[in-house]
Amino acid sequence: MKRFITGQDRTQSTLLPELLDEYITEENPVRVIDLFVDQLDLKSLGFEGVVPADTGRPSYHPAVLLKLYVYGYLNRIASTRRLETEALRNVELMWLITRLAPDFKTIANFRKENGKAIRKVCAQFIELCRQMNLFADAMVAVDGSKFKAVNSSDQNFTQAKIKRRIQEAQASIAQYLKDLEAADLRSPAQSTAHQARLKERIALFTEQMAQLQAIEEKVQAAPDKQISMSDPDARSMQHRGGGIVGYNVQAAVDTKNHLIVAHELTNVGHDRSSLAKIANQVKEALQVTQLTVVADKGYYSGEQIKDCMDLGVTPIMPKCKTSSNRSHGLFDKNAFIYHPDKNEYECPAGQVLIERFKTVEHGKNLIAYWSSSCKTCALKPQCTTGTNRRVKRWEHEAMLDQMQDNLEAMPDAMKIRRCTIEHTFGTLKSWMGATHFLTKTKEHVSTEMSLHILAYNLKRVMNIMGSSNLMKAMAT
Repeated sequence: MKRFITGQDRTQSTLLPELLDEYITEENPVRVIDLFVDQLDLKSLGFEGVVPADTGRPSYHPAVLLKLYVYGYLNRIASTRRLETEALRNVELMWLITRLAPDFKTIANFRKENGKAIRKVCAQFIELCRQMNLFADAMVAVDGSKFKAVNSSDQNFTQAKIKRRIQEAQASIAQYLKDLEAADLRSPAQSTAHQARLKERIALFTEQMAQLQAIEEKVQAAPDKQISMSDPDARSMQHRGGGIVGYNVQAAVDTKNHLIVAHELTNVGHDRSSLAKIANQVKEALQVTQLTVVADKGYYSGEQIKDCMDLGVTPIMPKCKTSSNRSHGLFDKNAFIYHPDKNEYECPAGQVLIERFKTVEHGKNLIAYWSSSCKTCALKPQCTTGTNRRVKRWEHEAMLDQMQDNLEAMPDAMKIRRCTIEHTFGTLKSWMGATHFLTKTKEHVSTEMSLHILAYNLKRVMNIMGSSNLMKAMAT
């Protein structure tokens, strides 16, 4: 085979390196993992088994299993059985965990029993990044994304879904009863195989009906009128025009190096109630007093915006317009100009809307304004179909106006948000594959998500700084 690159003869004897360390280059990421984990105070983080028991079978040190997990998630190996296999054949892992070979059950139990400690390790790496000045000057983009849980849609039940399935079962039973009645008329003397099959189907659907009715009782007793059979904490959520049974992961990403500063796993299908909490986590992680948060209109909530500003966080997001006035050819609220010095509105016709009364709607204190000149106004057909055009103002609406001014002063805010965070979720889902999460319940899934984010941040920093520079920074 001339003119081709040839390999070595399989039967030729070779002298392998005497040291396993010679297989691992100086730039190999496993050296970063080894140094990072060795510098952690595992006992203070809450890992079990740091101090070995005086009796019983010796256990693996938590650092060994933590290194195994970080390496696995960094290389898209999340399955404990695959990690067990890799420990026996992967030279990098042999070097990293000194040729130890824990079985898959030991590996799985470590993740299950040390969830809180593993999540703290993810926060420890964020602190390391902060010390290396890898974050922007207090500006992050926030978004949420839906991730699949270990629960198929067939094993998730809502009020509408259980009602539809019961109706389908009832219709099937009714149809099989008609078919059985017709079969009995054709063969009244003896039972045929067809009649026996029809009876089996009727019995099967009758049993299914009983199961569905029992599930319906559980659905009615659930606080959110929804249950999942495989993963009890997973919830059905809207996702890209369809549905998904899973979790909503909230993340805040730094706009400088696109590192995930803070994250939280929820089973709420919307983002409206998550902004202030994730922003506060970012403030604590970055140790700053002022913070700018860019988000999309799915986070728009007056209460959340107020909570953010009370925390010293400046939220920037487009307003979510819910009024149907414009679609009906009427002026919307933006056509009315508020004068704070006079506490009054000016309508498109130049008339003054003064304060009339205060009310409470959906827990908000509102002030109602209207003008006495509406009846004779020439623009009334374009303004309202009622007697007066009433404009209601929230008592803290000045904060919403301030946020709108901040958005107009930063016209590229939504572009920054999109370029900062959306590819982050795309990368994570690509790493995780089609199944996404492998564990069940919110606590264990949160641990799994933290491992994915730790691996993402670790790889991101290595790409930015290089493995050697990162190890030098960690050593100082």
